[in-house]
Amino acid sequence: MKEQIRQVINDHGHLSVDLDSLADDSDLYQAGMTSHASVNVMIALEDAFDVEFLDSMLKRSVFESVDSIASALSEIGVPA
Repeated sequence: MKEQIRQVINDHGHLSVDLDSLADDSDLYQAGMTSHASVNVMIALEDAFDVEFLDSMLKRSVFESVDSIASALSEIGVPA
């Protein structure tokens, strides 16, 4: 799952650093992701995993790191 999350972030996150240099718990916003890019990441994740994030999950902390995204996806039923 995390490899697929990383691919989506690579394609849509517009980070100012190489994602491969970041740990799974690294702050993606500190790495250059904007709130606009995070919306694009969210939409791409929904397409990639065929899910919809709950309204309660639409906050910065959910999209802050690969780990937090994986946790949110697990919470809505995506197998790890």
